[in-house]
Amino acid sequence: MNINGIKKQNEIILMDKHGVKCVTKLVRDGSKYGKRGLGKGCKDFCEANDVLKIGQPFMSELVWEDSVPVLRILRKQVHSIRFDTLNNNMIYDFSNHLCNKRALPYRPPRFFLSLQVLTMTREHYLALNLLFLVLVLLMQVGEGQQNRATDVKVGIVDDVGMAYSNMTLFCINTSLSDFYSSHPETRTRLVTTVVDSKKDVVIAAAAALDLITNKEVKAILGPWNSMQAQLMIEIGQKSHVPIVSYSATSPFLASIRSQYFFRATYDDSSQVHAVKAIIKLFGWREVVPVYVDNTFGEGIMPHLTDALQEINVRIPYRTVISPNATGDEISVELLRMMTRPTRVFVVHTEDLLASRFFAKAKEIGLMKQGYVWILTNGITDGLSLMKEAETDAMQGVLGVKTYVPRSDKLEAFKSKWKNRFPLSDLSVYGLWAYDATTALAMAIEEAGASNLIFVTTDDAMRNMSGLQGLGVSQYGPKLLQTLSKVRFKGLSGDFRFINRELQPSVLEIVNVNGHGGRTIGYWTKEHGLLKHVDQRQATTTTFTTWKDRLRPIIWPGDTTFVPKGWEIPTNGKRLKIGVPTNNHFPQFVKGTKDPITNSTIFSGFCIDYFEAVIQAMPYDVSYDYFPVEDMDYETMVYQVYLGKYDAVVGDTTISANRSMYVEFSLPYTPSGVGLVVPVKDNVKRSSTIFLMPLTWGLCLLSLLSFFIIAVVVWVLEHRVNPDFDGPGRYQISTILWFSFSIMVFAPRERVLSFWARLVVIIWYFLVLLLTQSYTASLASLLTSQQLYPTVTNINSLLAKGERVGNQRSPFILGRLRESGFSDANLVTYGSPEQCHELLDTEPAKGGVSAVFMELPYVRLFLGQHCNKYKMVQTPFKVDGFGFVFPIGSPLVADVSRAILKVEESNKANQLESAWFKKIDESCPDPFTSPDPNPSESFRKLGIDSFWVLFVAAAIVCVTALGKCMFHFLKENRDQRNLQGLWEKFLQPDTKSYINQVKKCQCSNGSQS
Repeated sequence: MNINGIKKQNEIILMDKHGVKCVTKLVRDGSKYGKRGLGKGCKDFCEANDVLKIGQPFMSELVWEDSVPVLRILRKQVHSIRFDTLNNNMIYDFSNHLCNKRALPYRPPRFFLSLQVLTMTREHYLALNLLFLVLVLLMQVGEGQQNRATDVKVGIVDDVGMAYSNMTLFCINTSLSDFYSSHPETRTRLVTTVVDSKKDVVIAAAAALDLITNKEVKAILGPWNSMQAQLMIEIGQKSHVPIVSYSATSPFLASIRSQYFFRATYDDSSQVHAVKAIIKLFGWREVVPVYVDNTFGEGIMPHLTDALQEINVRIPYRTVISPNATGDEISVELLRMMTRPTRVFVVHTEDLLASRFFAKAKEIGLMKQGYVWILTNGITDGLSLMKEAETDAMQGVLGVKTYVPRSDKLEAFKSKWKNRFPLSDLSVYGLWAYDATTALAMAIEEAGASNLIFVTTDDAMRNMSGLQGLGVSQYGPKLLQTLSKVRFKGLSGDFRFINRELQPSVLEIVNVNGHGGRTIGYWTKEHGLLKHVDQRQATTTTFTTWKDRLRPIIWPGDTTFVPKGWEIPTNGKRLKIGVPTNNHFPQFVKGTKDPITNSTIFSGFCIDYFEAVIQAMPYDVSYDYFPVEDMDYETMVYQVYLGKYDAVVGDTTISANRSMYVEFSLPYTPSGVGLVVPVKDNVKRSSTIFLMPLTWGLCLLSLLSFFIIAVVVWVLEHRVNPDFDGPGRYQISTILWFSFSIMVFAPRERVLSFWARLVVIIWYFLVLLLTQSYTASLASLLTSQQLYPTVTNINSLLAKGERVGNQRSPFILGRLRESGFSDANLVTYGSPEQCHELLDTEPAKGGVSAVFMELPYVRLFLGQHCNKYKMVQTPFKVDGFGFVFPIGSPLVADVSRAILKVEESNKANQLESAWFKKIDESCPDPFTSPDPNPSESFRKLGIDSFWVLFVAAAIVCVTALGKCMFHFLKENRDQRNLQGLWEKFLQPDTKSYINQVKKCQCSNGSQS
């Protein structure tokens, strides 16, 4: 049976009017021969047109244009054994579907079909049903010929047969079906052509070239990976055909600068800030990138390196793996990683290579406790597609995953997927393929169906093939504009091209536990890492630890303890630490030979401090001390650069020259260079030295108080005390003598009145303090030795051209030469004994006027010679002692932080007391009390030290005088002239109780 008019394209059979006529004739002729003849005719029709070979991807959603459902119903009607209401229901449901699709103007009454069953034979019933379907088909096709949409060809380049390809092709077809079902009024319709790229870059480019040249497609969906996309982008740019990729993520593709390349996925560089946030949160200082050796792997590296540099994270080395690496080649790289100290790795490969990589890592032992693995979304987005055995090797790793917000549309699509593929999971690449297809359909509908042609500008190239004969799409510029403006709510979230690619605002952080990844947090551009995607900004200001930003994590080795990120390599190597033995200050470093083991035992402040620092570090460090003999400090430090030692512990000064080939920790001793000079006693003991303890103000006030107290006592005592009575000259001498004798606490005269005694008591106390203070100050001036430095600063040494000594240090020697000292005036010393000998000898006899010494040594040197030398200045700056490490050692940062912990704790004070307590007790600390001119610091006694006593004495004197004068004036209120009052004041007070007591004693004595 020859049926024309059948058109097959992408497993969709479209039937035109001629084909419908053939079916009509088939029904008419077959009804004459009964059921058997009709069945044979329909069977021949179906076999001739490959109906039986068509799959079932469109049975879930009936579209009238597809003749597959129609022919399938025809086949079921022909071969149906039972002619009951089942067939009737099938036709009725199908007609209802056509009404819903707006293919029928009315819905046929169900009872009409039921009546036919009661009155017709089976053959007539079957013929009637088939005729009804054909009539419906005629109506639909007739209407389609009047309003038929324009077909726009679109190519699909994919690795057909792979699991991800089956997923993306299903999503593409479903996207088209959903879009045109919900938009039946569209003027354009995508017609797709699938080409297999066979996972090959060249074949993918050839497929794109064939689609553009021969099929004249207006756009291409795909390819799958970034390597295939690289050449296809160039072809699309030249032919003005947009390339829309839903899985090519390499940032390198953006450097091609093609305006016809659209990335319906996220650029890999968008996730490096999330990786950076994770590393910064846990404080890891070194990270090793592990990536595949192709465009996909290399594209992210510049962005990752820049992001890590922003937080001062070092990349000690990189591990590059070939995409076709064998198991042995992967093992070699893993063993190399195991022997290095860094334990934090960022892996950026395809999921297939990652599965083999982690299987080997687990086998070798790199998935145990202490290791950190961070995966990019190239692996984590495909976790759901991996087998359980593959994810079992990744237990404990962290990963950055694409975040897909939940929506009703997404849940409905997942349900449809589960019904179709119950044993397979849906990844985000399928969602992007769905959304990319929808975006392309919307853009083509917006661009319209005009100018769907290719033009070859050069006539000579029209007959050429390949790239030379590649035409230029006149439809491309219009489609480019509409595709750039597409915006809608897709399955993967908000779909919008910014600079022709999607921009993520949220990324998901996962922890692989069990099969797949467990969400432990999210990353946003605004707030960084968060436990919940909808966490408010106000709560992020209170975050203090990683537990505030992420949910609990199970690390490799099934542990909850955060890995330190750095460990001593597993090859059994211990740190080899060099310690100087030619030190002249044993308080810092001292090596003692053990006579039994013949090993060197080290002690000293530097050794104890280093061990305290190691204890304060967050991880264990194994090390051994090795003596460094017969080697100066410059050579010893250079041995670290050569790799002979892993570190140097001792009194090693931090300098800029040394830091060019080694690294230092933070200093743990005072910094600077001190100027030490001899001192001598230069005090001149003059004849007026007894006046030095008191200021002139205190002397004058004391002398004035001397006379005032004498007058006050005379006023209070002369009328009642015969010792203060007599002629005027006698009374004057008496009061002066009395006031002076109080200063030596031996007055001969008695004091009888209460107020006079109170005044004398205050004066006694004041005189006692004055005399004692004066005596102490004068004794200090007369007996103590006043040591003056012979030199006060470096400028005086330069001005006089004095000889100076310098430590055997290139830094100090260089600074002295820069300051202006000639080599003839520079004398080098090695030990503190040599330094003492140089200072103790006059410069004319081969000695020096001063020496320059680092501050840690100054403390010890002056402790031994406190009364002979003094530090007067710190002319040069130097960073003190530090621990030496090779350049790039991860220990430097951790040791420096541990030094800060020791300094902030009481441990540092305990170590200083243990090694320098006796020295500090024997001599004041030169750092806190350097006194270049002690005579100028002598402080005389002044009024400010005794003003309270003087004020108290004045108050008592005024009160006593006021009381005395008040009683005198009251008793002599009858006197009107001053002369009479004065004469009365000079006379004894006969009414006084004191005078009466005396008279009584005298009279009693005479009577006896």
